Parts: sequence; C-alpha cells; structure tokens
Amino acid sequence: MHDIRAIRENPAAFDAALSRRGAEPMSSRILAIDEARRSRILAAETAQAEQNRASKDVGAAKAAGNEAEFERLRGLVAQKKADIARLNEEAAAEDARLRDLLLTIPNLPRDDVPDGADEGDNVELRRWGSPRNFAFPPKEHYEIAGAKPGLDFPTAAKLSGSRFVVLKGAMVRLHRALAQFMLDTHVDEHGLSETWTPVLVRDDAMLGTGQLPKFTEDSYQTTNGWWLIPTSEVTLTNTVAGEILDWETLPIRMTAHSQCFRSEAGSAGKDTAGMLRQHQFEKVEMVSITTPDQSAAEHERMTQCAEAILQKLNLPYRVVVLCTGDIGFGATKTHDLEVWLPGQDTYREVSSVSVCGDFQARRMNARFRPEGGKPEFVHTLNGSGLAVGRCMIAVLENGQQEDGSVDLPQALWPYLGGKTRISADGALV
Repeated sequence: MHDIRAIRENPAAFDAALSRRGAEPMSSRILAIDEARRSRILAAETAQAEQNRASKDVGAAKAAGNEAEFERLRGLVAQKKADIARLNEEAAAEDARLRDLLLTIPNLPRDDVPDGADEGDNVELRRWGSPRNFAFPPKEHYEIAGAKPGLDFPTAAKLSGSRFVVLKGAMVRLHRALAQFMLDTHVDEHGLSETWTPVLVRDDAMLGTGQLPKFTEDSYQTTNGWWLIPTSEVTLTNTVAGEILDWETLPIRMTAHSQCFRSEAGSAGKDTAGMLRQHQFEKVEMVSITTPDQSAAEHERMTQCAEAILQKLNLPYRVVVLCTGDIGFGATKTHDLEVWLPGQDTYREVSSVSVCGDFQARRMNARFRPEGGKPEFVHTLNGSGLAVGRCMIAVLENGQQEDGSVDLPQALWPYLGGKTRISADGALV
C-alpha cells in the first residue's frame, strides 16, 4: 500500500514508477479522491467550530430574553449537527474509496530494477554449476522409470482432479527428506527461526501481504470465510501485523515448512504434465522483517541462503533479477533462482526472493521504534527456500541414469537412512 503523502508531494514520480511496470498513471485519480476526502473533513471541522460558537451563544440569548435569537441559534446548532454527520459520512466514504483504490495498485520498482515488458527481459546475474552431459536423451521427471511407481497421478485425479499427485514409496520419502534438509540448513547454518503456522487465515492476513484483493481468483476460500494460504509468507509476515517492534529485535528471520494452495487461475494448458504446477504443494519459506536500512543487504543474504540449498544438492542453477514487467504485485525487487531441468532442457524457477519495502507493512500497520525516535514502518522480505516439489523434480532429472535409476545428492543420504539411489523399479537402495 502506498503513502498518500508521497503521492501528493511528487505525483509525477509516482506515475513514472507505475509506467515502468506498464501500468497507467494513477496519481490524478488518487489525488481527486484524496482532495474530496480532505475537503469534507475540513468542512466538518468548520461546521463543528460554528456549532460550538452557536452553542455558547444559545445560553447568552436565553439569559438576555431574546427568544427570536435563541430559536435561531438553536436551529443553527441542529443544522450544523446534521451537516457534521453528513460530512463525516461522506469523508468516510471517500476514505474507503481511497483505501480500496490504493490496495489495487502494485508496489513501485526500485531504481536498480531493469526495465522490461516480461520474463524475456529479465537479467541474468550469475550461474552456478554446469549442466551434466548425458550419454542418453534425459527424460522429464514423470517419465523416469525409478520415479514412476511413486508418482500416482491417476489416483490423485480420482480423488481431487487435475494438478494433484499422490506420492508413494521412495518419492514421498525423498520429498520429506528434502523439506527436512532445507529446514535444518536454514536453522542450523543460516540462523533462521523455525516456525509452524496455520494454513487457514482471515481476510486481514491475505490483505496484509497483498493476496487480496488482487489475487482473489488465485486463492481458495472456505465456506466459512477462511483462506488457504498460497505460501507461509502470508502467516509469517503477518505475525508482526499491528505491532510496534523495538529496533534492537530486528532483523527477525523466520522459516516454515507448509502446505500451500493455489488455484493456478489463468494457467490453463501450462505445465499440465507431471507435478511442476500443482494446486497443492509444499514450500520451505523464508521471511525477514527489517529496518529500512537493512533490507537491501538482507535481500542479498536471503538469496544466498536459497542458493546454498541448491549448491549442497549439486544442482546447476542461475540467478536472475526480474525486470519491471515481471516482478510480483507486492515486490519492489525480486531475484529468481532457476534450476536446470535436463528433461525440459531449460532453467525453471525454484525460488523467488523479494524485498517489499514498506508496502506490506503499511497494509499490516507493522512498525518499529528507532532508538529515540518515532515509530516507522518496517521492511518485509520473503523467499522460497525452496519449493519442495520443484526441487525434487530437479533432483530426479539431474540424477537420472540410463537404466531408469536415480543417483541422489550426498546431502540427502543422512535423511534417507543412508540410502543413496532410487533403483529402476522405484526402491530406495
């Protein structure tokens, strides 16, 4: 959510920043509503002052025996009271209009975000690892012989429909091992605090992190009004909603492993085979709450935390900075980690690490008190550390062998009871 004072002070800069995202200018519309709201507030304050003066004069007129003046002043008091109620109601309506409009406007990109229209204009920052040279045509994860017994799409379709999977045997063990490995690494090596949160939240939580009202169609809502979280970014970030934190407690660094739910609205026909794009999936999320002067460095640190997972798994990847036309609604800058999938012969996103500035904090009213200063809005950051299912796809495709077996990363062996491979018939060995 945006600072109305900043828009008033420099509407041209606000529109220019929106233009970089390919959005239409909004300042004139915003300021017209703001002016209507402020004029009614001023009129209500003026009417209140007039009512107060008239109320004082009523007693004087009564004491002087001036019945005509007494009645006139009493009528004036009644009129001003009605005017104040009407003006306050109109001001509240304009305030609601302004808030509703501001909630639909995306965050402004940082100056160092590259300009561009879509993902084709994203800028690669670096690569790590080299894609393996296969002596055979590599297969996609769902075609690998050793993976097939544990990826049950027909049963999932019978239970729930498309874009679901039932994991069995070695696949569910590998999936669980990956999540545990990610959590342990973030807690033991990166200093994040492990947290467990609900997956059902109220409107305010979804509003606070920007899922509502923009992404209503992308989310699932229960019949009693709860929302299923699309990621634990929603719950972790909202733990500081409405709070005034002491500056000495920042940064706060959290991680959580959770179920995630997305309707994938608008993705018809995309990634329909396999488990790359699912309605229900799992992620290990990272969230940081910082002061404004900490957030840029924290963004780099969180990116490195996500990279460390891929490096320990020996999975080739690249880091790209998203252009203005591709960054998410609430982000002011985003790094994507794209892991190499030999079955698709391309890099695919496995993590997005975003800094949101004070955009979410304003929606949540999350602040901190600087040493000796007045409360200021915190900065919030979030990132996948990593998407568990997509990471498993990368492990399977990069470790596949010609006979259909899969060699597993050494980092996972302790989490698999010392097992190092998946055989061609789907057994951990």
